[in-house]
Amino acid sequence: MSTAGLNLKYLRKLRGWTQEEFANKVGIKRSLVGAYEEERADPRIDVLEIVGDIFKLSLDDLLLKDLSNTGGSYLNKRRQQKMMSADRNLIHFVPVKAAAGYLAGYADSEFIDELNTFTLPMLSGGNYRAFEIIGDSMLPTPSGSIIVGEKEEGGIDDIKNNMAYIVVSRNEGIVYKRIVKNNKVKNKLTLVSDNPQYQPYQVNADDIVELWQAQSVISKVTVQQRWDVNTLANLVNNLQDQVSTLKKKMN
Repeated sequence: MSTAGLNLKYLRKLRGWTQEEFANKVGIKRSLVGAYEEERADPRIDVLEIVGDIFKLSLDDLLLKDLSNTGGSYLNKRRQQKMMSADRNLIHFVPVKAAAGYLAGYADSEFIDELNTFTLPMLSGGNYRAFEIIGDSMLPTPSGSIIVGEKEEGGIDDIKNNMAYIVVSRNEGIVYKRIVKNNKVKNKLTLVSDNPQYQPYQVNADDIVELWQAQSVISKVTVQQRWDVNTLANLVNNLQDQVSTLKKKMN
């Protein structure tokens, strides 16, 4: 079998593309990219021609040469970058389309390595990750915002009460909520939305696999939402009811 499949994997990682992104650029299914990279199938000539156009390579280069040994191994460079990531404050970004895979791959260094990265100059000296959120449960933070969180290394015990977190759990997946702790019930946490139209709910502490305390919100500039007096009054009343209910449960 030719080295073409391994070369496609090398070139994809060279650009920092996920398999899905690479598949879209080449015009094939993501599953086919996986088959090529795992050498379960040989890349078609028309696919190699497209890749050759993108990377300015000939078919001979793709079929016969081990590109990873040309000018140094890309994988070795990636390992060096990861060792330097703490100093460079690289932030891995988890878009909504990667959220489903994140629950299975959050502890897999190769999966994390597939994610795109960026840096923010105001953040330093921590372990950060960014998550795209969808929905209006945390208004005024709009749907489509990116929440940059710092890893809660101490786990459940170090949670700051009523602070906003990205909560990664087995049952709920990835959610952005405020956490309220009940000192009398250690094995459950209450997740509260900023939008009072959404009721708080509880999750089992044992189901939570990661916590990222929100440090920064990145969102597009949009038209500011305007509230009428009646809507505001209803929201305030709803919020007061939720606070009263929480107090009764905690007492």
